[in-house]
Amino acid sequence: MSVKRKGPRASAVRALTYTTLVAVAAVVVFPFIVALSTSTKNSQDIFNYPPTLIPRENQTIAAAEVGLEGEDLALYSFDDSDATYALVDNNVSVAEFRPLDDLERVVRLEAGPAVEAGSTVLIDGEEEDVFLIDVDGVTTEAYRSRLTSGGRFVSVDDASDVRVDLVNLVDPLTQFGPRLENFREVVVDKDLGRSLTNTVLVTIAVVLGQIITSILGGYAFARIDFKGRNSLFLLYLGSVMVPFVVLIIPLFQLMLQFGWLDNLAALIIPFAFTAYGTFLMRQFFVGIPKEIEEAALLDNASRWKILWRIMVPLARPAIATLATFGFLYAWNSFFWPLVIINSGNPDGRVLSLTLSTLGGRSSTDLNLVFSGAIIAMAPPILVFLFAQRYFVENSASSGLK
Repeated sequence: MSVKRKGPRASAVRALTYTTLVAVAAVVVFPFIVALSTSTKNSQDIFNYPPTLIPRENQTIAAAEVGLEGEDLALYSFDDSDATYALVDNNVSVAEFRPLDDLERVVRLEAGPAVEAGSTVLIDGEEEDVFLIDVDGVTTEAYRSRLTSGGRFVSVDDASDVRVDLVNLVDPLTQFGPRLENFREVVVDKDLGRSLTNTVLVTIAVVLGQIITSILGGYAFARIDFKGRNSLFLLYLGSVMVPFVVLIIPLFQLMLQFGWLDNLAALIIPFAFTAYGTFLMRQFFVGIPKEIEEAALLDNASRWKILWRIMVPLARPAIATLATFGFLYAWNSFFWPLVIINSGNPDGRVLSLTLSTLGGRSSTDLNLVFSGAIIAMAPPILVFLFAQRYFVENSASSGLK
């Protein structure tokens, strides 16, 4: 018997396949990495350029170490010095001077101590007052080109080394610092906690309702022979083809008649029944060999006992699939809650509505928006990872030989 050896071509194909899969996986995962990174950043770090995936925060020093009182001070560095400076005052009036002998040079000093020379100079057709300033220990004539707000920096090693400059032009010293408080802030301060509770309640109720009704309906259509069964099943299955937008107005009117407007019951009861779930369970029950059921009937087992003691344990893969799909639908539902839940009732909102509102009101606090998004994404991802092993199982696991 000849053995087919794998040559260089097969190895190259395999390497290309794995490279392609890794590249596609990286493209798919990258947005989630960016979202997770942004959710743990502070507001200032989000707008830093160039952007980074690793969350960072400013290094600080105790005010007492530079001879001051108060809160910790942020640390900065200047390009022309190896010393580390602490920002002791970020509300200093800064004047930008240009020496008359070198108009391209900019010297930033505190505006107050500058001394007027008593003369003027013509710059770009306009008269400017001349000031006497100290440039590298030499008194120099200059004109003031700009008056703005900046900060006063003091060296942490030499208190006599004081600089005045624009804060946004100085390099801050940073360190790795994820801000996990974002999650607490978005849950407590942004009222995401109540919406999260409502969403969990609605999702659990919808999933349980779909599982129970689908099991009962699927078993009835698969195993119980009654008149008109196939016609009724086709009619029931045909409801899947009706777009949801067609049902919105009659469903809204029905909820209004029941008094469920602006009520969580309107998010649960209509969706506790699913034709797709009934079809899924029916197809799975049909695939289970009838010999198992016939053996149970010979042992005087009732239909109810056969269903819950035999059929349901064998249908775990189908139930897990149905639960996953139902969970994703109920958890991510947005349009129907937007229609049925009044915008003036924050206590009745679900997660999708609150995230939409948060994205509008906190557009400048992107870290909080992404924190809320991570909270919303985590449960579906965990549910899928937990249930994915059931997707590959089938009725062959019944144990028949």
